[in-house]
Amino acid sequence: MADPGRTTSLPPIDPAPGSVGPVIPEASPRGARAPGRSLLQVLVVVLCCLLLGVAIGALGTVVHRKHVLDWFPLGIVLALAATLTAGVLSRAWGRMSGLLGYGVGWLVVVQLMALEGPGGDVLIPSVDKIGYVWSYAGLAIVAVCAFLPSQWFSDEPRPVRAGKAPVDPR
Repeated sequence: MADPGRTTSLPPIDPAPGSVGPVIPEASPRGARAPGRSLLQVLVVVLCCLLLGVAIGALGTVVHRKHVLDWFPLGIVLALAATLTAGVLSRAWGRMSGLLGYGVGWLVVVQLMALEGPGGDVLIPSVDKIGYVWSYAGLAIVAVCAFLPSQWFSDEPRPVRAGKAPVDPR
């Protein structure tokens, strides 16, 4: 425990070039909710990301086997591009919890649609290589979205580096 009579002083913070006062960095713990978002808002965003994952997983599963000119796999290219786009959107909109909801929705739908249907139909046959590409590459894309730098998804401006003047956006 700290001694109640003892005071601790923090080192002075140098002002940024061109600013009036000192720059005080705001500490935000990892995994903290975005400022101004209630738990209900976070749950709504996660639910929307889950539904987005369901939609992209279902759409990609249906179109992933489409070929153009019998040699170009346009379906898998578009399905994986949609998976990446929706993964980045979910990460930006709901942070990691949104991406988790998206990934769960995507994975559950893709795996359920890989099962044999009542008439014996299968949308992702186990003998088809493109089905493996869709299942595993899509899952890898969702994992890649999780490892993208968090600065890419921040609404806060980047801090000015010491010794550099801020750039005028005009």
